[in-house]
Amino acid sequence: MIKILFFGDIFGRPGRDAIKKTMPELKKKYRPDLVIANGENLTHGNSITSPTLNEMLEAGIDVFTSGNHIFDREEASALLANPDSPVLRPANYPKEDPGKGTKLIRINDVNVLIFNLLGRVFMKEDVDDPFAMSKNIIDYYKKDTQIFILDFHAEATSEKVALMHYLDGQISAMIGTHTHIPTADYKISKQGTAYVTDIGMVGSADSVIGLKKEPVIEQYLTQIKQKMEVPENGELEVNALYIEIDENTGKSVKIEKIYKIIK
Repeated sequence: MIKILFFGDIFGRPGRDAIKKTMPELKKKYRPDLVIANGENLTHGNSITSPTLNEMLEAGIDVFTSGNHIFDREEASALLANPDSPVLRPANYPKEDPGKGTKLIRINDVNVLIFNLLGRVFMKEDVDDPFAMSKNIIDYYKKDTQIFILDFHAEATSEKVALMHYLDGQISAMIGTHTHIPTADYKISKQGTAYVTDIGMVGSADSVIGLKKEPVIEQYLTQIKQKMEVPENGELEVNALYIEIDENTGKSVKIEKIYKIIK
């Protein structure tokens, strides 16, 4: 079996602290072959930098997926452009953009492809069709690849569920990210695809999707733009999934929700 740990969106310093505090315990318990996390909010809730990326690599994350905020910091483009970068950007961004949307890894003589796509419903980005792009990626790699793991970074639950049905049985796992709020529908389909509509986030528990509550509430009350900040203290929450995949069939055989509060 190929054992996967997948963490939801790591939001700012609270998220990075939560990863460092919980990773040793989770690695000891699950002994994963591969650790993946969505890293588009690593740096103060907004994109990535070299220091925050290295911090999480040292904590034990192997590959980072991302989403619509990945290019919000200028430094991110250079990090993505590195051919050996552990960070993916959505594959359905324009092909001329820095970085790649796929990463092929060899684990126990098995090829594992991690790929990242951005949704289009309720999203301002004008990206290529994730349905067509996903099939193109699978068709390109399927001859020599047994395991496919997709992070679909999207707003609409309907778009996520529809893509899961479209790819059902063709990929090993599809993990929804972006909303930072975990859904309760984690499962393995009859055709062996592990799925959750949204895995949730890793960050401040007493927050509005990772941000301080007060300015968010004030903005809703007044409709006047506020400066958003990341909480500096308080309880932390960790949302993740543990997945076991049969390396011979590429089918998922086990999925387990991981939820922790760190005081």
